Amino acid sequence: MKKFVSVAIGLIVIGLCGIFTVKSIDNHTAKTNEVIFWTLQMSDFSDYMNGVISDFEKENPEIKIKWIDVPFSEGEKRTLASVLSDNPPDLINLNPDFSATLAQKGALYEIAEENAAQYNPAIINSLKYNGKLYSLPWYATSAVTIYNKDLINKAGVKVPQTYEQIVNIAPAVKSKSGAYVFLPNITENDTMLKILNKYGINSSETISSEKSEYVFNMFKTLYEKNLIPKESITQTHREALEKYMSENIVLFQAGANFLNMIKENAPSTYSHTDVAPQIVGELGQNDFSLMNFVIPEKAKHKSDAIKFALYLTNNKNQLELAKLTNVIAVNKETLNNEFYTTYSDNDLMAKARVISAKQLNHVEPVLKSSRNQKDINNLINTAVQNILLNKGNTKQLLEKLSKDWSDLLK
Repeated sequence: MKKFVSVAIGLIVIGLCGIFTVKSIDNHTAKTNEVIFWTLQMSDFSDYMNGVISDFEKENPEIKIKWIDVPFSEGEKRTLASVLSDNPPDLINLNPDFSATLAQKGALYEIAEENAAQYNPAIINSLKYNGKLYSLPWYATSAVTIYNKDLINKAGVKVPQTYEQIVNIAPAVKSKSGAYVFLPNITENDTMLKILNKYGINSSETISSEKSEYVFNMFKTLYEKNLIPKESITQTHREALEKYMSENIVLFQAGANFLNMIKENAPSTYSHTDVAPQIVGELGQNDFSLMNFVIPEKAKHKSDAIKFALYLTNNKNQLELAKLTNVIAVNKETLNNEFYTTYSDNDLMAKARVISAKQLNHVEPVLKSSRNQKDINNLINTAVQNILLNKGNTKQLLEKLSKDWSDLLK
């Protein structure tokens, strides 16, 4: 009997050892988490991306990054499908507007604000939805004023700093240079809303104010007096770029990366091109655009995803990306680097970069996305067209816009 008990105990111990061994192996396997990471059209910078991933994995051997680059045109559709599934990516590169839409639907993981310490505070504030943070920034762009020095001199005017100054110099520019002052592309995406925000107009309540009427009528005056191209109510920044390169407009507001396009496609125009700060409104702040990272609520490796996002946007990696792409860093330490603070007189790209980076210090009040943002943009753009084409009284059209905007938020 004793012998039987001993054998039985021995078998139990061996069985337990087997269980512990298997469990130990399972735990060892579980220590290597695979973070699925999606970007939007970053394949041109695959050497950089693979280098950052390799360095991260060396420093964090328990984490593996699986990088998938998604075409820009498919980003929103594929992201929406993935977050509705039970197996979404862990970290996704999106734009803030669509990120806000997903946050509204409860599809994103709330990120603790302590993870945002390394970033520009105003940028973090712009990403909040209902006071909560659902994304981390990756990089920014902030348009500068690209202008033709020869045409400015021919017109005998100074480079404008405000929209009011544009209105004032437009007649002289047209009569003396033969060119239009600019093509504002005011019905492209949220262009008009960004201009309105520079006057403190950013809600269904303020859109029907006297100040809003004043801003809309500024553009109506330019349009009716043929001081901006008639195509201003339909064309985009791409057409504005073409008109700038052919010297049909004097000013062009765009990111520093557009300077390379001008240099390559219109070297003659580039030879008398210079840059100045962005055109501002009453409040004196600048607008900017962002790309950010989000983590789906159903992601399996949330903490690892945050860790990798913070690594991607540390000082070293932000600076390297900026030098490759001419985007603006969002890391506070990187923005203080001489790459963003100094330039030589003959380096136009560096001058534009320094101006853009400084503009991030003056972006309050930021324009935040709200529910049904695309529909709101469409309402505003329709109102712009109706006002400029004189299809109704400005005040009455804005009152209707205010009501329609308010209805979208109900």
